[in-house]
Amino acid sequence: MSQSGSAGSAGSKASGSKGSKTAKATDSSAVDKRFKALDLVMKRQQYRQDALIEVLHRAQEIFGYLEEKTLLHVARSLQLPASHVLGVATFYHLFSLKPSGEHTCVVCLGTACYVKGSGDVLNALEKHTGIQSGATTSDGKVSLVTARCIGACGIAPAVVFDGQVAAQVTTEQAIARIDQWRGDA
Repeated sequence: MSQSGSAGSAGSKASGSKGSKTAKATDSSAVDKRFKALDLVMKRQQYRQDALIEVLHRAQEIFGYLEEKTLLHVARSLQLPASHVLGVATFYHLFSLKPSGEHTCVVCLGTACYVKGSGDVLNALEKHTGIQSGATTSDGKVSLVTARCIGACGIAPAVVFDGQVAAQVTTEQAIARIDQWRGDA
């Protein structure tokens, strides 16, 4: 009984111009139910191209990160060039193209932060964790990320620990936080 109801609604969706876009958007969903959730987000946004950032935020919430097939799915569904979608996803530090660790450390490399030592903080963290910016520790505990500017220039150097902005962070403070996350403190 529910199958005929689904088929009826799918048939009525396919008859309109938005319906054919919906049908294309759900091709990947047969394999992964997360794509159905993402398709619903895009449908609620009426497949508007100007909703790209909101769609990418929701996609990252659904999938945990933005992998290539997710970005391509969004590009096709919103009728945008894949290069544009990838450009937006890589421009903003809040988007991740790789699975992230249990904890995330974002070091601001904006001019004010850099002049006040954020480059030294980043170098110390990379050396201490054994990973480069953009990577996650082998134990999956910590992801180290950089941002062009987080807009906290007045408290430079600023570092974001699990979404919380910390002011005037020293290398010692940053390493202590990482050690705390990893259970080394």
